[in-house]
Amino acid sequence: MNISFECADKINGLMTITIEKADYEEKVNKTLKDYRKKANVPGFRPGMVPMALIKKQYGTAVKVDEVNKLLGEKLYEYVRENKIQMLGEPLPNEEKQVPQDFEADGPYTFVFDIAVAPEIKATLSGKDKVDYYVIEADDKLIDDQVQMYASQAGEFVEAQEWSGNDTLKGDLRQLDAEGNTLEGGITTEGGMIMPSYIKGEDERKKFEGCKPGDIITFNPKKAYPDNDAEVAALLKVEKDQVKDLDSDFSFQVISINHFQPAAVDQKLFDRVFGEGTVKDEKEFRQKIKETVEPQLQQNSDYRFLIDVRKHMEKKVGKVEFPDALLKRIMKNNNKDKDDAYIEKNYEGSVNELLWHLIKEQLVAANEIKVEDDDLKAVAKDAIRAQFAQYGMSNVPEDVLENYATEQLKKRENIDQFVDRAVDQKLTAALKGVVKLNEKKVTLDEFNKMMREA
Repeated sequence: MNISFECADKINGLMTITIEKADYEEKVNKTLKDYRKKANVPGFRPGMVPMALIKKQYGTAVKVDEVNKLLGEKLYEYVRENKIQMLGEPLPNEEKQVPQDFEADGPYTFVFDIAVAPEIKATLSGKDKVDYYVIEADDKLIDDQVQMYASQAGEFVEAQEWSGNDTLKGDLRQLDAEGNTLEGGITTEGGMIMPSYIKGEDERKKFEGCKPGDIITFNPKKAYPDNDAEVAALLKVEKDQVKDLDSDFSFQVISINHFQPAAVDQKLFDRVFGEGTVKDEKEFRQKIKETVEPQLQQNSDYRFLIDVRKHMEKKVGKVEFPDALLKRIMKNNNKDKDDAYIEKNYEGSVNELLWHLIKEQLVAANEIKVEDDDLKAVAKDAIRAQFAQYGMSNVPEDVLENYATEQLKKRENIDQFVDRAVDQKLTAALKGVVKLNEKKVTLDEFNKMMREA
């Protein structure tokens, strides 16, 4: 076997692999002998089929299989041993690769285009200054958290007058031009309306201050303009039935459901943080602050890594990639997409590729390694955050441990947990390397900045 590699411009490589008969012959013969032992051919006892017949029937297919396995094995071995930073998969060269005649014995020659990563130097030191946004757990943020917990523990109660986001339950009847119930018209028992979601302002105002027993006349099509699906759902009919509907309807209010947040009292404190953990509202607010601060730091760290990326891309400068070859690779990986899709998405893909190369060097320079304990910690953080979304901040450690163990059994979860662990450890390391330009912001300011990024 002979392997040669050329890379004149340092990013477009050409690998030529020549496989001789001696390279594959032994394995092919061994496989064919195994076939002979198992072959069931009429007229021959098991294991006694002539080898010439076995070769005629299976020889070429076995040879192709062995050559392909050997080709892939030796190609990647060469790339690994010669430390070639290959991007994507190798592709057959469109000009130099010619069809191989596997009916004949070798040698067989294969020519591959190899996309090679450009040489970049991605380093950081104390001379590099990167913004770091410290999100303050101010009174507004704590107020919002208290309100969230109270809402999660709230309940619906009957009200005697509509306000805010109350839901009305009542009967609807289609009216004629004189305002009387239309004979044979649409009648809906137990219809549900949330006036605050009515788009037509004039129609919405008709419901203000209404009470059980009141009869309100309104036009559903004007209430929900250009939304036949909403009108059909309200009237409990098919969408086609409201297409040309322009009638007014009467709505007799049967009941008003008002959502009542829970009182901020000991019952709420126990529900959120466990019985007896917090004894008054002051302690409750302090405990909330202690709970949200690690989450806020995670947000700050996430933004920090984004700013590190921007800083490094600017520092590295313009980088030349093997564009034509990378587009071929992208096309090969998206066979169902046309050339317009490739052109539209290529720049974004290359930007992600550049950041991947930069991050690889930063990870290596800071000796970042991910252990099993790191993956477990990341999995538990993710599960803890999921519980927190439902107002459960006091999940026992053994519950988190069990959930994390189950998550880590699923292969599809491992890669994302590894990526998160790498990002966390890299962020922690880089915060100790660069000079942090700390800026204090509120959560609202931070969220606005992230939306505009």
